[in-house]
Amino acid sequence: MTQTVYIGLGSNLNEPRQQVLQAIAKLKNLARSTLMCTSSLYLTPPWGIEDQPPFINAVIKMHTQLQPHALLDELLAIEVAQSRVRDIRYGPRTIDCDILLYGEQQITTERLSVPHPYLDKRSFVVIPLYEIAPMLILPSGIALVEVVKQYQNEKSKN
Repeated sequence: MTQTVYIGLGSNLNEPRQQVLQAIAKLKNLARSTLMCTSSLYLTPPWGIEDQPPFINAVIKMHTQLQPHALLDELLAIEVAQSRVRDIRYGPRTIDCDILLYGEQQITTERLSVPHPYLDKRSFVVIPLYEIAPMLILPSGIALVEVVKQYQNEKSKN
């Protein structure tokens, strides 16, 4: 069965723009999957650890027949191929590929949490996701547009 999935991409090392574009190119060729659309690339400040270079972030929408863990394995293989090193949580990276949403499913295993646990807490995910799916309703039942409005309200207060 084909599922609609949203994947977040981010990089802040080794030509971040090229890293994200390279990951997108690999995802275009992913077996049993079709890349439907890609957000713009966004330059964003680091999240978690602030003493590191800014990130390039994007979100893609795909249709896939891959099961969630098989898709995760493919994303991890892309990270390895692009020399991702996991030594500092929230630290600098060549590429990060996260499953944000997998259809309407809610998945919690040792290896995978979907929806992504911080999906609505990170503007670098919310804004590009909204660009490509403005009418999206999150599995929590909250419309993505409402999350965007919260960010806009918080930003206007600052």
